[in-house]
Amino acid sequence: MTDLSQLDLNLLRVFDAVARERHVTRAAERLGLSQPAVSNALSRLRAALGDELFLRRPGGVEPTAFALALAAPVAEALDRLAETLAAQAPFDPATSRRVFPVAFSEYAEAVLAPRLLARLGQEAPGCLLAIRHGDRTNAEALLERGDAILAVAVLPEPGALYTRIRLVPEDFRTLMRPDHPLAEGGLTLDRFLSAPQLLHSPNGSRDGALDVALEGTGRQRRLGAVVAHLSAVPQILLQTDLLITLSARLAEAMAASHGLVTRPTPVNVRHTRLSLVFHRRLEADAGHAWLRRLILAEAREV
Repeated sequence: MTDLSQLDLNLLRVFDAVARERHVTRAAERLGLSQPAVSNALSRLRAALGDELFLRRPGGVEPTAFALALAAPVAEALDRLAETLAAQAPFDPATSRRVFPVAFSEYAEAVLAPRLLARLGQEAPGCLLAIRHGDRTNAEALLERGDAILAVAVLPEPGALYTRIRLVPEDFRTLMRPDHPLAEGGLTLDRFLSAPQLLHSPNGSRDGALDVALEGTGRQRRLGAVVAHLSAVPQILLQTDLLITLSARLAEAMAASHGLVTRPTPVNVRHTRLSLVFHRRLEADAGHAWLRRLILAEAREV
């Protein structure tokens, strides 16, 4: 059995980085160390623990069974230590160089990120907002692993260890090219459903808020395509007869940027609302609290 008193605990930071990245060079970049320094630390840790820990494979490394068993408790211990230290330290956005890893849905990123980054540039020029994709399928896992300190998306009610703050309610608009047959005249439900529909779905689902609303009418729309990324939507609409129903804020912004037309959606689509979710252990973290307040302020402005 390894005696912890004989173990350099700094080596566990290296172990954690390699376990998360599954790649020595990327782990070195994450830690701000050289690749040889990380390799040397792993050699010392292997000797101390009596296990190979990570095996080379194409494109990176693969943890051994012992390393897999060790990864979660090491990550949790380091995360808790970092969070405790951060919560006790004063936070001055003007001088801080903190990195805030967050998870945003593509919609949240499109609507909130531009204003949020502008505020960060003014108030916290040394801080970095590192946004990764998060939605109902992966947000809680990202928060649990510590890969994100908060998530903003349309999310279900989280577990008891998490705090949920509801953000802006959202209406819907239908978006199409300016010379689309439905761009003029009354947009009745029959006319609306006569056109093929485009669905934005990052996780590949073929159902959206509009489909739920249509269930109450006994009608169905005809899907023409499903796309994973919002960036593809404007050019698809400009070159086809497809139309798409999106959140009103996003639809209006897209229309203004790409010369598209928005029409009121002839279906009473239930409003969706973004949620900000984070682990309760971060409640007292001064930097985290500052970022939460910033997101709430920008959500209200939006």
